Order: sequence, then structure tokens, then C-alpha cells
Amino acid sequence: MSASQTDSEFMTHAETLLRAVELACDRINDRGDGDIDNQRVGGMVTLVFENRSQIVVNLQKPLHEVWLAARSGGYHFRLVDGRWQDTKGQGEFFSILNRDASAQSGNTLVFGIAET
Repeated sequence: MSASQTDSEFMTHAETLLRAVELACDRINDRGDGDIDNQRVGGMVTLVFENRSQIVVNLQKPLHEVWLAARSGGYHFRLVDGRWQDTKGQGEFFSILNRDASAQSGNTLVFGIAET
């Protein structure tokens, strides 16, 4: 989306992203692929792994960005053509989340929008 994205449009897309992260955690836990405690407070989801390391996904409403903080660093994402892309060209949201969650948990974890 362009800079003309409204606050309401941002929130609709951002909430869909956060919900996808929460649902993926449930799926990962149900399948036994990992043990992730996910906690949602407002526009922030905190993933806590068995080793107590964390990944935090946080909405930055004024900037129309989603931020991800992991051991590997911090990333800022904006919606571009329907995909959450890092503002510094580091990649797509779920690719980075998959990589960092797998590294921090010690298991191969796959997040993303659930197949319908």
C-alpha cells in the first residue's frame, strides 16, 4: 500500500497479521513442533520459547508499521503490494519470523497465513 493508506486500513491489515501469528503459535503447539507461549496485549504479541528467549511483534500505528524484535535484531515492516516488507530491504515478515523463531527455539518453525 502507498502512503495514502488510512489508519483504518492499516489496522485491518495489521490485526490480520497479528492474528496469523497467534494462530500459527496455536498450530505449532498443537502439532508438537514447538512450545511457544504467546501473549497478546493490545497491539503487541510476545512469543516466549522454552529457553525463555522472546520475539516481540508490535504495531506502530502512527508510522503504519509493524516492528519485530528478536535476538538477531529489530525490523520495521510496511505493507507493500499486500506483503509486509522490511523497510531496510531485509525481507518479508514471515520469512524473518520463521528464521528467527526457528533459531531461537532450536526447532524448525513455520509461521504464515493459514492455508484455507
